[in-house]
Amino acid sequence: MNLAEGVQSVSLIILSAMLIAAALGVVLLSNIVYSAFLLGGVFVCISGIYILLNADFVAAAQILIYVGAINVLILFAIMLVNKTEDFKSIPRRWIRNGSTALVCLGLFALLSTMVLITPWQISTTSPAVIDNTMVALGKHFFSDFLLPFELASILLLIAMIGAIVLARRDFIPDISVKSSELTSTALTLPERPRELTNTGK
Repeated sequence: MNLAEGVQSVSLIILSAMLIAAALGVVLLSNIVYSAFLLGGVFVCISGIYILLNADFVAAAQILIYVGAINVLILFAIMLVNKTEDFKSIPRRWIRNGSTALVCLGLFALLSTMVLITPWQISTTSPAVIDNTMVALGKHFFSDFLLPFELASILLLIAMIGAIVLARRDFIPDISVKSSELTSTALTLPERPRELTNTGK
């Protein structure tokens, strides 16, 4: 084992420990805001593991999409709809806790079995070695997979327009409104009345 392999092994151990600790914090903490922040830490640790596997594009996509978009969206949703609620004891809660622990242990045993029986040796005679994965993916996106790529962008555009329409449905005027009122209210949003402050003059 040379120095580079040693550094990779130590980095993998540190990232794995941080990943497991953050994942346990996501599940076990009672404060949902802390859980959301730790979920971002889980995504960052997974991105670091991707970097160790020389998957630079997947690591960058992990940071941009999961940390920069999905995790921020989860935090916004939590802070917008977060309501304080008193804790109420649930009857026979131990049954739910026991069933949850049983399912988690079963999944852990299944994943551990898959990790142990999977052959992880990488063939040294690889037919094609890609130096820059981003360039190769870009060539495939704009040549072989151009049509699915453009269809996905159109689908996302339609979803964004639908979300805007649903969010602004309260401001859509009624059809029975006169044309003069329609032109005056369709393009303007009602403002909240401001209270006059006494300047003391």
